[in-house]
Amino acid sequence: MKTLQEINFKNLRALIRVDFNVPLNEKHEISDTTRIDAALPSIKKILKDGGSVVLMSHLGRPKLEFQSVKLGAEDKYSLRHLLPYLKKVLNQEVFFADDCVSEEAFSTSKSLQKGEVLLLENLRFYPEETQGDEDFAQLLAQHGHIYVNDAFGTAHRAHASTTIVAHSFAESDKCFGFLMAAEIENANKVLRSTDKPVTAILGGAKVSDKIKIIENLLDVADNIIIGGGMAYTFFKAQGGQIGNSLVEEDKTQLALEILEKAKSKNVKILLPADSLVADAFSNDANTKIALNTDIENGWMGLDIGPLAQKEFASCIMASKIILWNGPMGVFEMSKFQQGTKAIADAVAAATSNGAFSLVGGGDSVAAVNLFGYNEKVSYVSTGGGAMLEYFEGKTLPGIAAIEEI
Repeated sequence: MKTLQEINFKNLRALIRVDFNVPLNEKHEISDTTRIDAALPSIKKILKDGGSVVLMSHLGRPKLEFQSVKLGAEDKYSLRHLLPYLKKVLNQEVFFADDCVSEEAFSTSKSLQKGEVLLLENLRFYPEETQGDEDFAQLLAQHGHIYVNDAFGTAHRAHASTTIVAHSFAESDKCFGFLMAAEIENANKVLRSTDKPVTAILGGAKVSDKIKIIENLLDVADNIIIGGGMAYTFFKAQGGQIGNSLVEEDKTQLALEILEKAKSKNVKILLPADSLVADAFSNDANTKIALNTDIENGWMGLDIGPLAQKEFASCIMASKIILWNGPMGVFEMSKFQQGTKAIADAVAAATSNGAFSLVGGGDSVAAVNLFGYNEKVSYVSTGGGAMLEYFEGKTLPGIAAIEEI
């Protein structure tokens, strides 16, 4: 894996694909700087070497073409809103090009002096970006001598800036940034681990969203903990009464097949014994504890119960390698947070005892941050969809373009 650590950027201009797709509030202020902060080590390394930096990223999903944006449409997606924070954390001026492939943008990038930084306008103001257009990618390539991909969160997309642009650079002139390298390295600690036992904790609403990762993890994990809404499809498949809990009726057979595959591979599937059930999908609902094989009609499971919390925590504490993707319930509502918090507690405790823990996926990361455990796990992934696809065993285009797979 070639990283920018191997390159001296003195007098060189680096074109870095970063993932600055950060949330903005109504005042266009950044409400979570995590993704920008994660890219800073790569940027600072290049500047310290005596190189210059051209940053390119997307922000949101603008629907209009760039020509309309120049008239003021979709200003909320402009990367210029990130300038104040970038200037602050880099402690220097950051130039801005209001069009990523204009003559003015090229003139600015080519005139950058060592230690200077240019931020290009939102790549997705051009439909050619998501179309993976070769000509558009070749234009972007003109901004740098060396291409650095440090955007793991978009590595699963064959977009112009994440994949196609790499084709315009010689093998010696493209590499991974520190963040991208760390994401791959930490994911491989789970997928290629020789330490046992390996426990995967999977939550979320639907079996269909996690089926591929479950199947791939059957060859990696010793234990797979399943929580969240998708657990009820497994109970329904086995003949349990799940009341009004979320269920994918067309996936019950698939759930049974997963249980059989796990048994044949000697992988233990842990389903939650009980749930905190509610009579409405509301923080103000009436609640009680029920076994997941016997939930009354009119009640729905919205969090794992105390029996499940205890069993899951025991399994996690005995693990050497831990992957966590997905909450145990509707943790956005305070009444249904305890199950997810119990998992976070156990993962943090196991990590302090020497286990390696990787947390990934937007909801899991949000939960870890909410409970203040982001510094108490081994690694928090910045890539939601990309991480999922990597654990599904897929080759990510953004990685393949650098490694020439």
